[in-house]
Amino acid sequence: MAPAPTRGTFRFDKYMAVMQVLRESGYALTEHAPPPMPRRWLEAVHCPTYVEEVFNASVPQKKERRIGFPVTPHISQRVQHTNGGTWLAAQLAKTHGYAANSAAGSHHALHDTGAGYCVFNDLAVAANRLIAEGDADRVLIVDLDVHQGDGTASLTAARDDIFTLSLHAEKNFPVRKARSNLDVPLADGVDDDGYLEALEKHLPGVIDTFAPDLVLYQAGVDVHGDDRLGRLALTDSGLERRDELVIGEIRKRGLPVASALGGGYGADPLEVAGRHARSMLACARTNARYADRSASGKTYAIG
Repeated sequence: MAPAPTRGTFRFDKYMAVMQVLRESGYALTEHAPPPMPRRWLEAVHCPTYVEEVFNASVPQKKERRIGFPVTPHISQRVQHTNGGTWLAAQLAKTHGYAANSAAGSHHALHDTGAGYCVFNDLAVAANRLIAEGDADRVLIVDLDVHQGDGTASLTAARDDIFTLSLHAEKNFPVRKARSNLDVPLADGVDDDGYLEALEKHLPGVIDTFAPDLVLYQAGVDVHGDDRLGRLALTDSGLERRDELVIGEIRKRGLPVASALGGGYGADPLEVAGRHARSMLACARTNARYADRSASGKTYAIG
C-alpha cells in the first residue's frame, strides 16, 4: 500500500496510534474491516464530478489546498473505506447499542469539494444511506468537535429526517459557519463545567423532540485544552464526562449510537491517540451499563 501523503500538515499517523492504544488497553475489542462505501451512495450526497476526481486521484490543486493534503490513490482508497466504516458502525450499533469508527468524522466536506482535512462527509453519507435503505427513519447527528460541522449542516439542510446539533468554539474554523438545526457556539476557554452545562441543557431536549431512530456522534477530542487547533479548555476528566453524558442520554432511551473519531491535533500522535482511545472506551463502558449481557462491554473499532 502506498504511504500517506508527506505534503500538508495533517498527521495521518494518529490513526494507527489509536488502534495501538486500544489494543494495549486490555479492553475487550472486536475489530471489523469495513467495505468501501459504494460509489452510488457517495454520489447521492456529493457531486458526481467531485466523486470522480477523488476516485481517479485527480482532484484539482485548488480543492486539495482546501482539503489540506493531496488526494493520492492511497487517500482515495482510504476515504472510501472510512466512509464505509461509519455506515458499518451504525449497523453494528443497531445490534450492540454502541460501535465506533476509529477514523472519519469528516464533517467539513461539502457537496463539490473537501475542506478542513475532510474529503467525503461520512456523517452525511451514512445518514442518507441509513434512511434510504430503511435502516432508520430519522437520524440525529451530534457534533461535539471543536469546529462547527459546516459541511454536514449544509449537506443535510433541506432534510427534515436528519437533525444536526453542533457545540463548537465560536471563534474557531470555519470562519463562515453554516446553519445547523441547532448551533451552540461557545466562547474561548470554556472549561469542563461550562461545556457540560451547555451540553446537558440542549442534548436531552433535542433527542426527545426530534425522536431519532439512531444517533451518529462526532466525538472529536479537539475540545481538549492542550489541542493544537482547539480554543476550549476541557481536561481528560471533562472529555470522559462528556462522552458518558452523550452515550448515557442516548442509550437510556434505547437508541443505538455510532461514533466517528473526529478532530484531535498535536505534535505527539500517541498523546492525541490516547485521547481518542479513551473517548471510545468511555463510550463503550457507558454503553455496557445499558446493553444486554450478551453484548456488554465491547467496543467495535472499525479500522
